[in-house]
Amino acid sequence: MSLKKQYLKSRPVCKVTFRLPAEAAQNAQSVHIVGEFNDWKAGAIPLKKLRDGTFTITLDLAPQHEYQFRYLINENTWENDWNADKYVPSPFGTAENSVVVV
Repeated sequence: MSLKKQYLKSRPVCKVTFRLPAEAAQNAQSVHIVGEFNDWKAGAIPLKKLRDGTFTITLDLAPQHEYQFRYLINENTWENDWNADKYVPSPFGTAENSVVVV
């Protein structure tokens, strides 16, 4: 499972951990998460590379929303989350976007 959600009782936030497995990130030097939560800014949120080749990051997201997102590998290859909550057509018509529901 690549999307882990932890709802905080102390404040209205859901900590969502995103994971791009090593199989999806083969030969990746860098992976960024790009989506509605950061206005689709390509280089804004880099993921941390783990020893096994997996890339991960935890973001604080507002609950009761759906966020479209994708991973950008090596600044030129787009990848969806293999375990996203759902997928929707991209407004650019070239692919689908991953969606996390919080």
